[in-house]
Amino acid sequence: MTTVTSPLAGRAIGLAAVPDPVFSGAMVGPGTAIDPVREPSEAVSPVDGIIISLHPHAFVVVDPQGHGVLVHLGIDTVQLNGAGFELLVAKGDTVARGQAVVRWNPAAVEAAGKSPVCPVVALEATAESLSGLHDGGDVKAGDTLFVWK
Repeated sequence: MTTVTSPLAGRAIGLAAVPDPVFSGAMVGPGTAIDPVREPSEAVSPVDGIIISLHPHAFVVVDPQGHGVLVHLGIDTVQLNGAGFELLVAKGDTVARGQAVVRWNPAAVEAAGKSPVCPVVALEATAESLSGLHDGGDVKAGDTLFVWK
């Protein structure tokens, strides 16, 4: 069983509210999304594990049970070519839950015309394998978003 915690402070809004059909349709996988607080912050790891994919705008952490969690910082933010994002770890690093992975500014993303909404997705999971899905209300970094069993 894996508890997935919020990588950011903000408001949990659920995947259906993400302004991107690939995420809102759960094509990438089930999960939820965070509408982040509009201030410079660090996106932290939602689980203990290894960074297997790392881009300025997104990262995947795989925990010891083999569960991969995608954190995508904003929508269409790949088009910013890394501007405004600072990587704090490297691909292949072992990270602890709550450890800072990427420093970014959601307000700057919004100013650049992109949505700062952050999907947090259980990769290769079924909707039935997640419980306690947090898809409404304020969250702090480290609050539980869902449990993957």
